[in-house]
Amino acid sequence: MSESVINNEAINLETVKIGPVQVAAFNDMQHMLELVIKPDATVFAGSAIAINPEKILTAMQNPEIEAVINQADLRYADGIGVVKVMRKRLGKQVQRIPGCEFWQQLMLRAAQYQVPVFIVGAKPEVNQQTATKLKQQQVNLVGAIDGYFKDEAALTASIKQSGAKIVSVAMGSPKQELLIQRLAKAHPNCFYMGVGGTYDVFTGNVKRAPALWCKLNLEWAYRLLLQPSRIGRQLGLLRYIWWYWRGKI
Repeated sequence: MSESVINNEAINLETVKIGPVQVAAFNDMQHMLELVIKPDATVFAGSAIAINPEKILTAMQNPEIEAVINQADLRYADGIGVVKVMRKRLGKQVQRIPGCEFWQQLMLRAAQYQVPVFIVGAKPEVNQQTATKLKQQQVNLVGAIDGYFKDEAALTASIKQSGAKIVSVAMGSPKQELLIQRLAKAHPNCFYMGVGGTYDVFTGNVKRAPALWCKLNLEWAYRLLLQPSRIGRQLGLLRYIWWYWRGKI
């Protein structure tokens, strides 16, 4: 069974401060995958959070959310708006790492090295579908509890007893990050990742943007077409751009 280790590479990662958030500049997704599960099957002990413009703006306006974000050990660039700022400031290519894609690749790497995985969150049927599909991919799944659990102490005990080294939590931000903080205190020798609606996409219950839209970094536009009610959130991108040009980010 794999052991978890605190990896000094995380400390040495080049970062860019955007608003109040330091975001790590990974060479590519493989770079991050190899940091979380190393070739000797040891696992990074800590937590990761995806950073996009919406999270930056929220952190700037809400000190509590800022604290939640900055307590994560790995803050990686998920949104293209964050990536473009990092590229300009560093003067080099920085890769976007979509959280959904990273989680799926992490599960495949966990299967390759037989790292024990525990999944938390989503509706009961989606959680079960996710568990079934992961097992089909030969993932060493040691536990699966949906997001409607009543007893957090029982959840914590289940994770500890399972021997999990990777725990992903799909409950939406900041709820999932707050839960991860509590879980990590009780079971620190583990890698935690908040994954939002990833299980829904993974199981086909929610359709992700077509590959071309993803390649062109237009997933936000695709989601807006499907859900016009998101317009209020998308307008935040204009505020993000305006604040960037005014030097506030």
